Amino acid sequence: MHSMDRQVISTALAWAVEQPVWLCTVLSTYGSSPRPPGAMMVIRADGRYCGSLSGGCVEESFVARIGDHLFPQPSQIVRYGDGGYEPDRALPCGGVLDILVEKLPAGGTTLAYLQQMHDALISAVALEKRVTLPHASQLREVASDGGHTRTQISGSEVSLTLSAPPRVVIAGLSSVAQFCANFALALGFETIVCEHREEVLRNLAAGLESGVQLIEQFPAMYLERQGCHAATAILSLTHDPRIDDLTMMEAVNLPAFYIGAMGSVKNSLRRKERLARIGELAPHQLSRIHAPVGIAIGSKTPAEIALAIMADIVRHKNGLHQPDVTAADSASALI
Repeated sequence: MHSMDRQVISTALAWAVEQPVWLCTVLSTYGSSPRPPGAMMVIRADGRYCGSLSGGCVEESFVARIGDHLFPQPSQIVRYGDGGYEPDRALPCGGVLDILVEKLPAGGTTLAYLQQMHDALISAVALEKRVTLPHASQLREVASDGGHTRTQISGSEVSLTLSAPPRVVIAGLSSVAQFCANFALALGFETIVCEHREEVLRNLAAGLESGVQLIEQFPAMYLERQGCHAATAILSLTHDPRIDDLTMMEAVNLPAFYIGAMGSVKNSLRRKERLARIGELAPHQLSRIHAPVGIAIGSKTPAEIALAIMADIVRHKNGLHQPDVTAADSASALI
């Protein structure tokens, strides 16, 4: 689930105080689709909506059909493409969308339902939504699997597991870290930057997008106190061993799905030697650290290096665990 979907739930909470809302969730996609399973949109009877199901291919059709009272049941599945409704614009590559539509009446029951979803997103708790069509949904907490959305449809039984948005924690600000934070935010990651150096904050903090959470605290101390959930990537991109090394020492003890530090091949080997000697990190802990960080795209500028780093994080988030091809040439550009 992405940060846009958190906004959808917040908007639904505000609207459902006085009027019914229709909560629409992508269950499955076939072929190519701009939005993944778990993507959400909320619609009011007057046509106002928040969120996206397809990047603009079906939204207007949905709004019009709700205005025509075509979705009166507490729950139903609607298909676009392949014998279902025709989208406003052709889905890419002949794609097909199956969408769960829930009609939620105004009042306390709906507000409690939406609040449970909202609280789960804030606290990084995964929820399983179980539906027996055409009845109302039920929610329960389940173990998170690192931010992936899972759906099962068997006759009238629907199960949808929604996880918190993936998170990036960046230890220390630098020109590369600045671009990484802004790219991560655009990609739907909850984005946190930890920076304690006053001079760096004065020079670089203004370049962060408004949605980036800036915490003025020593990064390793933040990780020690706050920890992280399994859908977290931890990056240290400063070239300052006092920040990078201590961040790595804390990160390898956490359930993050990705840990990375910037530096050339030579400097990365030196860092791992220090971590083994001084930090007493075991080989299996050192093997979790992606260093040099990123994929090799021949990048040289800070923005290109940040792109290579975020591409590798997205690759791992999406379960593509091929042997790493690192961006040694890219990272060395800033040594």
